[in-house]
Amino acid sequence: MTTPMRPLAVSACTVSSALGSGLQTQHDALRHGRGGLRPNDFGSAPRLGWVGRVNGVETTALPPALAGWDCRNNRLAWLGLQQDGFLDRVHAARTRYGARRVALLLGTSTASIGATEEAYRRLDADGRFPADLRRPALHAPDSLSAFAAAALALEGPCLTVSTACSSSAKVFASAARLIELDLADAAVVGGVDSLCDNVLFGFNALELISPAACRPFDAARDGISIGEAAGFALLERIDAAPRAPRLLGYGEASDAWHMSSPHPEGHGAELALDAALARAGIGAAQVGYVNLHGTASRQNDAMEAALLARRFPATTRASSTKGFTGHTLGAAGIVEATIALQAIEHGFVPGNLGAATPDPACGPQFAWQNETRRVDVALSNSFGFGGNNACLVFGRSP
Repeated sequence: MTTPMRPLAVSACTVSSALGSGLQTQHDALRHGRGGLRPNDFGSAPRLGWVGRVNGVETTALPPALAGWDCRNNRLAWLGLQQDGFLDRVHAARTRYGARRVALLLGTSTASIGATEEAYRRLDADGRFPADLRRPALHAPDSLSAFAAAALALEGPCLTVSTACSSSAKVFASAARLIELDLADAAVVGGVDSLCDNVLFGFNALELISPAACRPFDAARDGISIGEAAGFALLERIDAAPRAPRLLGYGEASDAWHMSSPHPEGHGAELALDAALARAGIGAAQVGYVNLHGTASRQNDAMEAALLARRFPATTRASSTKGFTGHTLGAAGIVEATIALQAIEHGFVPGNLGAATPDPACGPQFAWQNETRRVDVALSNSFGFGGNNACLVFGRSP
């Protein structure tokens, strides 16, 4: 039996995606219906669909002390950390609690695999990586968290979560457990995934990439658009930031239905939803806005639309924002968590960009256009390959 959790304060957060860098830039783009997708101009296959590419990654330089970690993914992480005064908030938490009492939990699906791709393309005459990329720690799955720990000077529990597209949602759950067990006083959570050939060719091989900008929940949707992003949040106990928005609940489940497709009836997703609502101590009718996983694939959107229709009243609003950012994979959870938090902060529900002809299976809960309305509780869905599901519930401070 899932019991209510002690809410945690989301005392700071930041995001950088195809919409731009920083929370205000993201909010402005959402409010004006300005998407960030563009024809693919990245990598070895620039004609594969459209992408949500972050501007400025190539010109971002790591500090000299961190130069050994240089790669596209870590440059994107560093770019993301510079926004919204987030570094200062983490430094303040480190001073308040001590470096060993601040946990670091980051989600990613590919980490620095782009650097590994480059290394294999540039093998020397002996079949070895080129000298500038002969850095074993850079090619490890935990390279993102190791880089961030060095960049933030944190010495507490440090975890990398790699559960495909639910990765940077599940870090919130892991952080809540660490704080509840008194293994940490605060936690930096988030996720980073950058564009790379592995992802573009991989999803193309699965026939999941749309040739145009993705159209979540459109009747004629034909696939996803890959994006990249970096996002972070700082979680603390309520007394440290009583006026901050709150993480009220989380839910995790695995349906293990298929390697790359969700259960057609959304059984695993519904289990995660039930657990999140139970931990938050609320019913579905109290949720004002649901940020849907909404990838624009045929199967995901059909499953999620059916789940929304059978569990939420017509008064709940819901939309996918992947038409704005693309599917940012392991960073999708944190990007969409910040959008849910902004819905609460600004009383604003973003429209479902890209859906010109809504799928008839979609119910009255869908916000096809932007809406201004008070949101006290927002839910964010993140569903990954293999049926790895996570739901997060955020709420306004009393």
